Amino acid sequence: MATMLFQGHGSYRFTLDDSTVIYVDPFFGDEYELEADLVLVTHRHFDHDAVDKMPRAPGCVVIWPEDLHPTSDEYLSKTSHGVKIQAVQAYNAHHPSDECVGYVLELDGKSFYASGDTDMTEDMKSGKLAAMNLDYATFPCDGAYNMDAAGASECAKLVGAKHNIPVHEVPIDSADATVAEYDEAKLEAFQAPGRIILTPGAELHL
Repeated sequence: MATMLFQGHGSYRFTLDDSTVIYVDPFFGDEYELEADLVLVTHRHFDHDAVDKMPRAPGCVVIWPEDLHPTSDEYLSKTSHGVKIQAVQAYNAHHPSDECVGYVLELDGKSFYASGDTDMTEDMKSGKLAAMNLDYATFPCDGAYNMDAAGASECAKLVGAKHNIPVHEVPIDSADATVAEYDEAKLEAFQAPGRIILTPGAELHL
C-alpha cells in the first residue's frame, strides 16, 4: 500500500511498498529528508520544480513536462521504478498547454491523478479521465492562478475519481513569500464525492 505525505500547496510524496520514494511538484514543506527515486514535475514554475530540495538516490529519475509532452498535441507514457506514468492535459490562462501536464500514476495497485496547475480540460470534458476509473485525484483551487473551489468541484465530478483531494488553495507569488499553510474555507468549499481534505504534514494510505 502506497503512503502519500502531503507537504502542502501542490507538493506531495509517495512511499511505496518496496520503499521507492516519489516526489511530485517539490517546493512546499520541510519533509524532504528521504532520498528520491523518482521526481515528477508538472510544469516549470518555482512553486512546483524545486528538484534540489531533496537528496537523490543513485539512479534517480526526474521527469519534466517536456519529457512526456514533447509536442503540442502528444502526451506520452513511461514506466519508471515500477510506476506507470501517463501524461494528460493541464492548462489555463496562466499555464500554457504546451508547457504543462498532469500525471496519472499507477502505483501499488492504485491510480492517482496529479493534476498540476489547471482549469477544466478537454480530457475531463471528453470523459477520457473518467474512463480510467481513478482511485484518487487532486485539483488546485486557489482562484488566482487556477480555478476556484467551485470550478475544481465541477472538474472532480467530470473526472469521477473515488476520492478527491483539493490542493494548491493558497496562491504563492514568489519563492520568498510568506503564506498561510492552507486556507480551510477554500478547502471546505470544494465539494466532490469521496472528498479528502489534507493539511500540510498529513499522511494518506492509498
